[in-house]
Amino acid sequence: MNETRTERDSMGEMQVPTEALYGASTARAVENFPISGTPLPPRFLHSYGLIKKAAAETNAELGLLDSGLAESIAAAAAEIAAGKHDAQFPVDIYQTGSGTSTNMNVNEVISTLCARSGAKAHPNDHVNLGQSSNDTFPTAIHLSTALALQEELIPALDQLAVSLEQKAEEFHPILKIGRTHLMDATPVRLGQEFGGWAKQVRLASSRAHKALKALHELPLGGTAVGTGLNAHPDFAPRTIARLSEFTGIEFKEASNHFEAQSSKDACVEVHGQLSSIAISLHKIASDLRLLGSGPRCGIGEIRLPSTQPGSSIMPGKVNPVIPEAVTMVAARVAGNQTTVTWCGAGGFLELNVSMPLLAACLLESISLLANATKVLGTKCIDGIVANTKRCEELIEYSLSMVTSLVPKIGYDKAAAIAKESVASGRTVRELCSERLGELGISAEELAEALDPAKMAGE
Repeated sequence: MNETRTERDSMGEMQVPTEALYGASTARAVENFPISGTPLPPRFLHSYGLIKKAAAETNAELGLLDSGLAESIAAAAAEIAAGKHDAQFPVDIYQTGSGTSTNMNVNEVISTLCARSGAKAHPNDHVNLGQSSNDTFPTAIHLSTALALQEELIPALDQLAVSLEQKAEEFHPILKIGRTHLMDATPVRLGQEFGGWAKQVRLASSRAHKALKALHELPLGGTAVGTGLNAHPDFAPRTIARLSEFTGIEFKEASNHFEAQSSKDACVEVHGQLSSIAISLHKIASDLRLLGSGPRCGIGEIRLPSTQPGSSIMPGKVNPVIPEAVTMVAARVAGNQTTVTWCGAGGFLELNVSMPLLAACLLESISLLANATKVLGTKCIDGIVANTKRCEELIEYSLSMVTSLVPKIGYDKAAAIAKESVASGRTVRELCSERLGELGISAEELAEALDPAKMAGE
């Protein structure tokens, strides 16, 4: 049988597991919200620890908190920020929309850690001094999301771009047929296709940087409704300066606390950028699957690395599992985009009341995108090999080769040759070679016009 101890909060007594660092308010929330069984992400909780550490140091500096007590609070908060007590935060994502339960969970854990070191820190009066759930929770959203972008997603995108750029250079000499509407088009270089994907990823990284910038304003200092009640006027700027020092990110106080606490437009904007990044990765992954399809009965212009057996019944089958995983991540992010949009619509008067779910979706999308990006680069892109022979064969069989003849023989004659090529199964080059006089061109002009390298440019 699990042993418990009795703790009290403003609503009365609660039984709390004996070894738990949290108190009555947290236990009450655990009892009230047995919904998903999933707590908020560790990165979010670590960011909350940073906020409490910075707040304690600022309150001591302002003479509002005994320096010894502030040091104890800051030390306990630093342990939370370092991930030493993740198991002590059991409150479900689906809780009070302000995140008050999680804020109190953090306050209570810090209070208990202080008590164990001989300091008496009240969860509300000391740990939460100058703060409210209504401004610390959205601050933690911005802080954790910004850190996730800076430490996870942006580096992953930059590395994937490098991998694609290297393949673009490696495959530049290889000519192949282009495709529009999934149908044969004029020739391109395989390196040009990879270069296009590399540019997509560079732009994705740029979008991630824009998302990071959108998070620079922090709601801290608005306390309950945005007026800053019970907070020293210097509390927010000094605490935010500390958070900037801790993270290396140029945070600043919100220019309008009522906007910062009642709406979550910046977070909706951030996830919009994440959604764009997901679509870019989906496009690249889908193209890789198409170009690598086969190996004998598909397009087969590239060979993706073999990472695992593809079938429990068909021996020797290997599937494009890495691109498939990436497309599923994109689907999940698309779902989170809808959820984040609805969470953004959860602002009513002076407060948004969908913040815990908003935080969870933002951090999940960033983590999934970062991990999928890394895997796509290291387990797929880096090991791709070009099937040069297949590329050359398909160019010659494409009826779109006739396009370059239009300036010499006119559109109608070129269209007739293309149709005959489809009907007869013969190449454009073969048909044109037989009727040079009829077309009014020389063999040299035909060879020049049907040069795939010239058509591909660069």
